[in-house]
Amino acid sequence: MGTRALILVEGDPTGTGRLFIRAAQRLGLHTITLSSDPSQYSYLDIEGCEAIRVDTENLDALIRECSDLKATYHIAGITSSLEAFYATVGKLCRCFELPGPNPTSIEQCCDKFVQRQLLSDAGVPIPRYRLAADARDVVRSAGEIGMPVVLKPAVGAGSRGVRLCRDAYEVAEHTTYLLGGKHVWRTSPRILVEEFAQGAHYSIETMGNEVIGIGSADFGPPPHFVSREYIYPALLNDDQHKRIADVSLSCLRALDLGWGPANIDLRWTKLGPIVLEVNPRLAGSPDPELVQLAYGVDLVTEHIKLVIGEQWDLRRKRSQIAAARILVPDRDGTIDWIDGDSRAAAVSGVVDVRIYVESKTPIVRNGDYRDKIGHVVAASPSRTRTKAILQRAVELINWSITPFPTLQE
Repeated sequence: MGTRALILVEGDPTGTGRLFIRAAQRLGLHTITLSSDPSQYSYLDIEGCEAIRVDTENLDALIRECSDLKATYHIAGITSSLEAFYATVGKLCRCFELPGPNPTSIEQCCDKFVQRQLLSDAGVPIPRYRLAADARDVVRSAGEIGMPVVLKPAVGAGSRGVRLCRDAYEVAEHTTYLLGGKHVWRTSPRILVEEFAQGAHYSIETMGNEVIGIGSADFGPPPHFVSREYIYPALLNDDQHKRIADVSLSCLRALDLGWGPANIDLRWTKLGPIVLEVNPRLAGSPDPELVQLAYGVDLVTEHIKLVIGEQWDLRRKRSQIAAARILVPDRDGTIDWIDGDSRAAAVSGVVDVRIYVESKTPIVRNGDYRDKIGHVVAASPSRTRTKAILQRAVELINWSITPFPTLQE
């Protein structure tokens, strides 16, 4: 029998991809990343990992590559940290008779309109919504729901193309952006028009049919939804915790997502919990790190155990308050310098400081996950102390951005 290998379809340059690599190595697995462009993942060279260039949008090409690899390796499992490839992973797992997610369930969940239909049919509380195929449909749907509304692509992740529209002008403006060629569509253009649910935002991490952690999330100023801070566990009373956990499990049943990990976003409104979105995969970094610090459950490792057919362990082994601050630039331009990360990392209670960009990197804010340039993670037994540690560390990190030249210059 050859070396046991874990196949990773694509990766994640901002952190989660490296978490998968390191967790697999701790489990004694050789990792092989299949990517259309392995060079985008700098951690592969740093970790000394094997990577193969292949068209990851082509299922047949992936099947051929995995079949070739079987001649050298014992393929223990196949997975991905990215939602866009998770249904493909399910199909590969079925092809090679390996444990994996139900690809049909993943595809239904990744279509936000279909997801909402399934949740609504199951009685899960969600915002009012409409599906629009063109600008006229968008305007009509926004009028029926009432301002403000959220416009988003029916298929997508990372808040790409998602915007809060407070009036008819903003609806028209964002519709033009989405349909005018600036937004890259993975499927035929379809826009989800959604009621804006107002209230505290919570992020729920599940594995199998179990709620592992509930964190609170904070965002930057509208109209975009760029995350700025996470805290695990969220400060909830017993009733709130139970209602959030119950509605989260209802989502998993409605969407047939009981096999592996899922991440659920909801807001606590005046009507109680309203589910915004169910993501059929692990949340991106730094959420897995926060869950491990707060509860002692390593979601990445336990997910890989499931993928390779081993018994997982979801027992909580720790009780701390863990928080992360996301670093986001305040302007477009070129980063002249960024420093202070080593000083921030030296603060007692800081667990991780990560900068995603280098000096001279051009920055163009998109109003989504691509705006993030780094994060700081802290943990302690006290909520007040964790927040203070995080604030002190963040204040030590500075950067300078030179705006792009204007036409007048």
